[in-house]
Amino acid sequence: MRFAGARNEILRLLVAVFLFALLAGGASAQSGAADTSLAGTWAGVLAGQLHLVVTITKSGDGGYRGTLNSVDQHATLVLSAIALKGNSVRFEVPRVGGIYEGALDKNGGTISGSWTQAGEPTPQPLELKRTGDTAQSPSAPAALPAHTPKPVGVGFNAVASITPQAFKADGKWHLVYELHVSNLDKWDCRFTRIDVLDGGAPQKTLASFSGSGLDKMFKRPGLPNAEKISNLTPGEFGIVFLWVDFDRLEDVPATLAHRITVKVGDYPEELTAVTPAIAVDRNPVVAIASPLTGDEWVAGNGPSNASAHRTTVIPINGHAYAAQRFAIDWVEIYPDGKTYRGDPFDNKNYRAYGAEVHAVADGTVTQTLDGLPQNIPNSLKLAVELTLENIGGNHVIVDIGDGLYAFYAHMQTGSVRVKVGDKVVRGQVLGLLGNSGNSSEPHLHFHICDRSSELGCEGLPYALKSFDLLGKGDKWESTAPHTAVPQELQIPTEDEVVSFPPAAK
Repeated sequence: MRFAGARNEILRLLVAVFLFALLAGGASAQSGAADTSLAGTWAGVLAGQLHLVVTITKSGDGGYRGTLNSVDQHATLVLSAIALKGNSVRFEVPRVGGIYEGALDKNGGTISGSWTQAGEPTPQPLELKRTGDTAQSPSAPAALPAHTPKPVGVGFNAVASITPQAFKADGKWHLVYELHVSNLDKWDCRFTRIDVLDGGAPQKTLASFSGSGLDKMFKRPGLPNAEKISNLTPGEFGIVFLWVDFDRLEDVPATLAHRITVKVGDYPEELTAVTPAIAVDRNPVVAIASPLTGDEWVAGNGPSNASAHRTTVIPINGHAYAAQRFAIDWVEIYPDGKTYRGDPFDNKNYRAYGAEVHAVADGTVTQTLDGLPQNIPNSLKLAVELTLENIGGNHVIVDIGDGLYAFYAHMQTGSVRVKVGDKVVRGQVLGLLGNSGNSSEPHLHFHICDRSSELGCEGLPYALKSFDLLGKGDKWESTAPHTAVPQELQIPTEDEVVSFPPAAK
């Protein structure tokens, strides 16, 4: 939802927060002594069309909480980051990517400022006038006590996204999954520490995350302006991306539990809860052949706890999936470390372009797409408007058995050599590497998941039967000294540079 320019287009749906009371005949400032706080009810009209009411109350931690209501659209949203510094006022409406900034007049009755929303670069003027206290607004939140009383218990919900499955990479074993957390309390909930425990022996701590390390693992989907901190306001949802390491497979437990420590409002003591145990899959992951052959392939956006693939969660048909949890964008580099020579806007100048894409296992083709035009490398505009159906460009999905599906994306136009229903064998050429769909340069996007879908599935780990590890880093050059290290039954991680054996027969 966005606010469009009033002179250029019809206002789009706001889904914001502005109450419908007190707007008949306009609003006037409170009489009496000047009020220089933000607590109260404020009314205004955005772009001459949307009647808005902002309700702000003091929170228990000394800050502010509030809502934003749209009279005309009957919608209510929560405010965050409400601040008054001197006479400067600022608050955010995270659900729509909105920011309001203004100045409070000396009488405390008017805020003159502007509204900016994600995707709409032009700020819209918005003047808010004080209309009365929060008691006048039926939708205003009840005032909280000055300080958070002792909580009866923790008010969050934490649910594991998948059954974590052990896999090997970098010579170690790993469990990778997410905790979906929600704040069901009326106070802010700050996650200060998460300990991963052996579910069968809760006294045994397997990994601990806190401070800035935990903040980096925390994401609040749908809040484009949210700070990357492990704090949830009442009603907010977050995802904690967990990556737990083990030296040996024998060290991986049969179940996991989580001891989660939180700070509730301004209550001085931290609270701790231990979640119910979840199962762990210690069975061997599927062993596959490599989808490519040749030297100096880089595992772009490959498995790590911070890669773009790892932290992308997409709702499809009412369910949130992490299809790309273990995905890799394979690009091939020249000895100088670059992926191309000559004109960077010509697909044919990229070393990976035209490479044969091979089936990683025997299976049955369940989905194909061909005929999409290719993108100009690094162009600001893609060749086609993206949809859920074409985001993978020209692609192939193969059912490789046991509920596993291999996804090969971004192939050349007209290069797909199989059709739905075809039986394929390991090593068979499926098409040629290209630059179609959601792609900035020629590469092969590859992942394995649990359904025949590009994104409506859960990404699963796997193991390549063999590859040579040459080094790591996007600045790697083959001219620098290095030693190829043979690897077996592991998955390459982010930015590892590898060589693949000839196609399996």
